[in-house]
Amino acid sequence: MQNDYELIKKDKLIWKFSFYGLLKNLKFFEPYLIIFLLGLNYSLFTIGLLYSVREIITYIFEIPSGIIADNYGKKKELMICFVFYIISFILFFIGSNIYIVASAFIFYGLGEAFRSGTHKAMIYSYLERKDWFHHKTYVYGRTRSFSLLGSSLSAFVSIIFVFNIPSLRWIFLICILPYIADFFLIFSYPNYLNEKVKNEFNLSDFFKESAGSIKSIFKNNKLRVILISSSFYDAIFKSIKDYIQPILKVIIIGSFITSDINIKDAKLKIYLGIIYGIFYIVSSFASKNVYRITNKINSTRLMELSFDLMGILSLIIFFGMKMNSLLFVVAVFFILYVLKDSRRPIFVDVCGDNMKKTERATVLSIDSQIKSLFVIILAPLFGFIADNYSINILFLIIGIFILVFNRFLKIDKR
Repeated sequence: MQNDYELIKKDKLIWKFSFYGLLKNLKFFEPYLIIFLLGLNYSLFTIGLLYSVREIITYIFEIPSGIIADNYGKKKELMICFVFYIISFILFFIGSNIYIVASAFIFYGLGEAFRSGTHKAMIYSYLERKDWFHHKTYVYGRTRSFSLLGSSLSAFVSIIFVFNIPSLRWIFLICILPYIADFFLIFSYPNYLNEKVKNEFNLSDFFKESAGSIKSIFKNNKLRVILISSSFYDAIFKSIKDYIQPILKVIIIGSFITSDINIKDAKLKIYLGIIYGIFYIVSSFASKNVYRITNKINSTRLMELSFDLMGILSLIIFFGMKMNSLLFVVAVFFILYVLKDSRRPIFVDVCGDNMKKTERATVLSIDSQIKSLFVIILAPLFGFIADNYSINILFLIIGIFILVFNRFLKIDKR
């Protein structure tokens, strides 16, 4: 086994898989997205609606994209997704009204739909080709650690960018460069990873295959619960993860006596970049080493425990904000980020053992699609609660709901 690990570390294509994730996560705008949208005078509810627009597009195209990847070429589909991302960044840059910004979210959603699940399926196929499939948790954790390193690097470097550009909107243009590089990296993948079954598109066959795949997947009770647990967890996290931005804004406003808004804005940008950078660099380490835990503790049990822990941490955020311990709240957010990125390789391990070889991209796309459906509902709902009550009440509700809901998601009992 140790020899396999050494071979995996040296494998050229595994390195390409890793750098794909690193380049993809050079989202220099991420630490400032909500701040940017708030600067356009959008409420948290409106921002939640924009997130929903993105997820609606992802939801509509998610399963079709997985089936297209399985039947008509994964490599080509991934290259198309980066074209959508680049269009999105251009629209964010020129966005002067809600319609252009919403269009940017639409194209970003298309990119997400065409990307999600496809690259993981390619990794699965390559591992089988090399007889390394039993090391999937190790490999996925390793490639994901590069993705998180990309996020960390992106956050730290973004600090330099935001102080040397005319306005925040220019950060979106800078993001185009690594995405062009990723486009050509995917182009360099071997053609056998396309794994397309057919060369001609038949609409009737397409819908028959789609319906058959979905029906087969949801007949598997255990796989169904795994997908619900994964997608709901990810949807909650995706809907709340950037609330650290308005929370930190409160800290900056309350921590500095000066009334100079430019100084406070500069402090906010520096702190956001540093905090996101630290979040992701530690998450990278956790993701890379989570396989050590799965070697000792059942992965399905870890999935269940991590969901409960998310609920407990949400309650801790509520009490921390209630006591005005906002820096403590930032520390709890840090744990949430690490937990989220440790959980994903565990899900890949559990899911990989419970799905058919021919349905991998479809299953992983269904996971993303269900997550999108939940985000469509949760993002504006969370924004409404935060706007009309408070962010701390939002986390109280989330914590209680998770602890109750997870009682119905016992995977081992299926």
